[in-house]
Amino acid sequence: MVSRRERSADAEAAAWVARLQSPSRTEATEGALRAWLCADPAHEDAFERANEIWSILPGAAASRGLSTPAARHAPKRDHRVLALAASILLLLSVGVAWWVQRAPDAYSTRVGEQTVATLDDGSRIALNTDTKVEVRYAPNVRRIRLDHGEAFFEVAHNRVRPFIVEAGNKQVRALGTSFSVRYAPEGVVVTLVTGKVSITDLRAGRRAEAIKPTVLTPGERLTAGPDHPATIDRPAIEAVTAWRRGQAVFSDTPLSAAVAEMNRYGGQHVAIEDPRLASLRVSGVFATNDTGEFAQAVAALHSLRVVQSGDQLRIVR
Repeated sequence: MVSRRERSADAEAAAWVARLQSPSRTEATEGALRAWLCADPAHEDAFERANEIWSILPGAAASRGLSTPAARHAPKRDHRVLALAASILLLLSVGVAWWVQRAPDAYSTRVGEQTVATLDDGSRIALNTDTKVEVRYAPNVRRIRLDHGEAFFEVAHNRVRPFIVEAGNKQVRALGTSFSVRYAPEGVVVTLVTGKVSITDLRAGRRAEAIKPTVLTPGERLTAGPDHPATIDRPAIEAVTAWRRGQAVFSDTPLSAAVAEMNRYGGQHVAIEDPRLASLRVSGVFATNDTGEFAQAVAALHSLRVVQSGDQLRIVR
């Protein structure tokens, strides 16, 4: 809920933005604005929000002409200033609802594909194999939904527009930060590379205010399954982000997990038919686009064989 203080700041900010477009704008107006901005941090936040709203109003381009020297000598049109302020304040009050009606931008990759999307604010999203994200930007928030898969986020700093990623029942909130999020049926994994993120459990519902978010520091990884508490560890970041270089890095990883990871990238499907092989350990760096090389390397390491059946590679004794 918006506080009375925030509503007051928004109203004043809307008026200031409107005054700046007025033909009666003077240096004294700008000096008074600077004093108002310095009086309270909330004023600066509100002013940035109001400016963003004004920039998308249909008449914004034409209004910019009012600040030219010729326009400053034009007759005063205070009714236009009041109307502009009212429009800005209205959109500030319903801005989120108004923007939500817009269809989100969607980015996706198929199995074996990777891509990078650059967003309007300069933030970048690298999508791993078989991934889909939806992007919905509003004047006061940048909201991303990771439908499935894995993505690496490089967030452009904007302290008045938080960058929020939702994946399953987790919400990751960041400012100028780089981090990865992986979402699959087995759970959500968030790895922080730089900056800081806070992670909230969306299942808390109305109790969310009473639950302290989990804050990660660089190098930490949060792993949360659907049926067990979240855990935090410090993985090798180069291994976590190796997919961006077309690699999969394993360090004493169970063969079953390594096979599942390689199969995410398509190509020839690798299968383990003997359950006793699942617990064998695998270490090494492998190209994600060559499951055949991976299968042969594992077989050589553990004195096994690779049998090809159509598009499937079976690792057997």
